[in-house]
Order: sequence, then structure tokens, then C-alpha cells
Amino acid sequence: MIFLGLVLAAAAAVTGVSIVLDNTGATELTVFGDSVPGITSQWHVFLAGAAVATVFLAGFSMAALGLGRAIRVRKELRDLRDEHEESMTTMEMEKRQLQRELARARRDSSTGAIPQQPMVPHSS
Repeated sequence: MIFLGLVLAAAAAVTGVSIVLDNTGATELTVFGDSVPGITSQWHVFLAGAAVATVFLAGFSMAALGLGRAIRVRKELRDLRDEHEESMTTMEMEKRQLQRELARARRDSSTGAIPQQPMVPHSS
């Protein structure tokens, strides 16, 4: 979408520059060396310029929206990656705690002591 917007904006800019450089008469519109049929007065030239400006603004808007979306997606991915890392760290800590409790329970059962009730952490 960014690329399409930039292409539209560039095409409109090139067309506008071409119109300005090629037109020396007051009521004739020339684009890329060819006369545009149907353009017979100054207001026709003005409307053609307005159309080119509209295409330019549409292209620029598409590029800006696409860039904003790309930035948002990158931020969401970064947040998800951080959340995943945090989750993995928590799971590793719980695993080590459970391994210690299992080792303690096995040690207590081999010595004949009454095993204590293990405390399992609850995750929210």
C-alpha cells in the first residue's frame, strides 16, 4: 500500500510538472507533448490541475496510512515477543520450583519422613 501510494503521488507530481512546463498557451492543455482534446478554456485547465492534485493527495494519503499500519504491526509484534519471553521465564521458574519439590519429596520418601504438602504456585 505504501508503494502504490508513492507511485500515485509520483505519477501525479510528474504529470503536474509536465503540464506546467509544456503549456505556454492560455487555453490549450499539453501533457507529455500531446494536446489534450476537450480542453478549450482556462477553467478546463484549472479542473485538470485539481484532478492531478486530488490524485497526488490520494497517493500521499495511501502511503501515509500504509506506513502507519506497518509501524502499528511492528509494535504489536514486539509486544507479543516481549510477552512470550516473560511467559517463558515464568514457566522456567515454575519448572525449577517443581523440580526442587519433587527432589525433596523423593529424598523424604527414601528417608522415611512424612512428605510435606508441596506448594504449587498459581499463575494468573
